[in-house]
Amino acid sequence: MKKIVIAGGCFWGVEAYLEKLAGVTFTKVGYANGKTENPSYDQVCSGITGHTEAVWIEYDEEILSLERLLQSFWHIIDPTLLNRQGPDIGHQYRTGLYYTDITDLALLEASREREQLNHQRPIVTEIEMLNVFYDAEEDHQKYLQKNPNGYCHIDLSK
Repeated sequence: MKKIVIAGGCFWGVEAYLEKLAGVTFTKVGYANGKTENPSYDQVCSGITGHTEAVWIEYDEEILSLERLLQSFWHIIDPTLLNRQGPDIGHQYRTGLYYTDITDLALLEASREREQLNHQRPIVTEIEMLNVFYDAEEDHQKYLQKNPNGYCHIDLSK
């Protein structure tokens, strides 16, 4: 299985949307690329940890290509907004693609360049090696499955 970590604002909706893709075999939400070890949700929301809310994704590349996964990602975010998606504002809501396999870097950058053609403002989505990922608390895992009427900035019907 291939792995990638994706940040697209509040992680509840990103997870709910991407886990529906054929070929996605596992997801979990957590906190990526910050400086505080094992942060809590409250710490991340305070903005002091440097983490972004993110989704760990494992997928079968025989069924789902990374390019197709990225197309779905670009579809649900506004990559030109810095530290914001929907009504959620803060450093923890920045968008990002965090790779675990260096061979994915060129494809990630090419995908961002193609997506830039659809926007007048520059894309600010980070593309970085995943340095750290801490699982979010259990109540955040599969949040929208547990809370079907819960908040989500993403149109899950797309």
